Amino acid sequence: MDTETPTPSEVARTFFEALSKRDLDTAMKFNTDDAVDDFVAIGEFRGRLAIRRFFDELLAAFPDFDIAVDRIVGDDSAAVVQWHVAGTFSGGKFQGIEPTGKHVQIRGVDVMEFAEGRYVHNTIYYDGASFARQIGTLPRAGSVTEKATLAAFNATTRLRQRRNRRRATR
Repeated sequence: MDTETPTPSEVARTFFEALSKRDLDTAMKFNTDDAVDDFVAIGEFRGRLAIRRFFDELLAAFPDFDIAVDRIVGDDSAAVVQWHVAGTFSGGKFQGIEPTGKHVQIRGVDVMEFAEGRYVHNTIYYDGASFARQIGTLPRAGSVTEKATLAAFNATTRLRQRRNRRRATR
């Protein structure tokens, strides 16, 4: 019996369903050994093992991790998945950051490129600044702390610009 290769949209849906069930064994079946997950806000993870370690860490850090697919659009070689996720940063460390107990809600998009029914490259876009604010590594937008941080940053920038202008005129 001849089986058809699933479409990128079908694979993407199955991958995200497995991830939502925390079934990483099933989810990892859909990437190649040398696949790349490029989290624009964090960095690249190269190879199935590195990608698996990332998701192990993510799920450990956010024990109540909940992801839902909002939309999938695909063609013969790619699928774009719009999603939203929520969870509490109450488990282990995530990317070297100790858990803060803060609840997070973010939206994002995966752009998945496929070959022979498996993804080879996935670029993941989400608002890293919003994530950082929600877990507490950046100050809340509009807060006194944010205003003070911006003022200090702008003062430092002006000083550097003056120093560079003086050096250029010597």
